[in-house]
Amino acid sequence: QVQLVESGGGLVQAGGSLRLSCAASGRTFSNYIMGWFRQAPGQERSFVAAITWSASSTYYADSVKGRFTVSGDKAKNTVHLQMTSLKPEDTAVYYCAVGRGSTYWFTQTANVEVWGQGTLVTVSS
Repeated sequence: QVQLVESGGGLVQAGGSLRLSCAASGRTFSNYIMGWFRQAPGQERSFVAAITWSASSTYYADSVKGRFTVSGDKAKNTVHLQMTSLKPEDTAVYYCAVGRGSTYWFTQTANVEVWGQGTLVTVSS
């Protein structure tokens, strides 16, 4: 039993920053991959970033490399997504996610085991 609770979404101007947080409860995550997906209006949900909970290795979609940073706070059982240099095309509902296996498999939405409720990020030009 795992529950993910997200926070931090909002409205920001292009070039600005936001920090998303996702608190996990219900069990430990030592062997899990945690990360973020996003879904823009009228589009499919797509991979953004991930971190392996045990090794703290990070992975990013090409569209956000150099701008977004994913990190885990193991003491608080929380994963963060620090978003900088935001662009209007980053506008989407952002979903925290938990899964197992390789990072390649985790980038596929069908392989995600638990989803957060989503938080809306709107970037204005």
